[in-house]
Amino acid sequence: MPESESTALPTPTPRPIPSGRNRPTLKYLITENFEHTMNRRHFFTKAGLLSYGAHLTANHLLANAGVASDAKILKGHRIDKVKFLSAKYHYPRFVGRNSQLKPNGQHKKDSCVRLYTDQGAVGWGRTRAGREQNKIEKSLIGKTVDQLIVPSIGTRAGVHPAVDLALHDLAGVILEKPVYQMLGAKGSKATDLYSGMIYFDELDAEGKSVGIDKVIQNCQWDYDYGYRKVKVKIGRSSRWYPHDKGLAKDIEVVNKIHETFGKKGLGILVDANDGYSLQDTIDFFEGVNDVPIYWFEEPFREDAQTSRKLKQWMLKNGREKTFYADGEKDPDLELVRELIADGTLDMHLVDIQGYGFTKWRRLIPFLRKHKAMASPHTWGSMLKTHYVSHLAAGLESTAIIEGVTCLSDDIDYGDYKIIDGKLIVSDAPGFGMKLRI
Repeated sequence: MPESESTALPTPTPRPIPSGRNRPTLKYLITENFEHTMNRRHFFTKAGLLSYGAHLTANHLLANAGVASDAKILKGHRIDKVKFLSAKYHYPRFVGRNSQLKPNGQHKKDSCVRLYTDQGAVGWGRTRAGREQNKIEKSLIGKTVDQLIVPSIGTRAGVHPAVDLALHDLAGVILEKPVYQMLGAKGSKATDLYSGMIYFDELDAEGKSVGIDKVIQNCQWDYDYGYRKVKVKIGRSSRWYPHDKGLAKDIEVVNKIHETFGKKGLGILVDANDGYSLQDTIDFFEGVNDVPIYWFEEPFREDAQTSRKLKQWMLKNGREKTFYADGEKDPDLELVRELIADGTLDMHLVDIQGYGFTKWRRLIPFLRKHKAMASPHTWGSMLKTHYVSHLAAGLESTAIIEGVTCLSDDIDYGDYKIIDGKLIVSDAPGFGMKLRI
């Protein structure tokens, strides 16, 4: 099957929703019917996310003993080989445009790094080593694993971020623990999940219209796969359509998805990829007035004054249940922190790999302090989706995970499952995934 030509839509493996199954502890999040009033404090209080610190003092001696034991075990392993490689994978269908970029396509490669120890342990992870592969290899060879990572904290200062994920995986493999347990296992093993693959699907690879039914077909595929929320790309007026026509098409698509799937419990998130103005955003909201929107992501480039105006409009015009999410695309991180601290932004989205797994571990306390939530960006690879499930189960505060459905002969994605629209984290050591190459 030529990589550049295939746009075939395979039949998904059914993911049945068991009847009568007890829902995981994150049931307090906004449901598919969006029946709960969800301000930040309500979310965290109902979730128990403001309470777990109370038991830390009672358990700190035991925790410290565990840290010492883990360090001793990791000290017995020394890095003796580093290998960089590329793993092929593909999406189940052709993925189209967003407001800024040309089509994503279908066939991709993940750059990976595999770490070996003198005791036979192997860990690996997605990486962005670029031209620094030799430098990274030299910085690792001969080091004991405890010199590189502290399981309860993350990678040590000076360790290259390109091996952050691989070191977490390696430590978990050596300690025979899933990564989320190294983080403390404070969260639920089941976290709400959404499909991040609904793009401008009414346009084919050449930009010709194939009709809105293609969008509905792709939503049906995602629903059959097990997703109970989808993120819909909007912002067509930014590049691919005349302004008024593009905005009208955004509104038509979202209304049609809700009309088709709303009674089935399919929730909707929207993402403009910075393709709107403030007025566009308000016009869009007014055009989908009857549609519950879980979150609005990146309406425009984050800006203190404009972002605050939007938040105030949302609170005054019946959109207090819609989360305002930002921080994904080349973010001004200081501004994002400022907007989170003053209550403008509800959700931080900086990428799980681009920002770093260890840095995300250190960001969570800041979000908790300001009653905000995490949903690290994962687009591009299902590896990243699975990494975030460990952050969620380990540290809480992750409200929902971006699902990126992938298929691969080179990667074993592990025993993660989707049940009731939630992603169930793997209990296998490390991140629980393997390279077949």
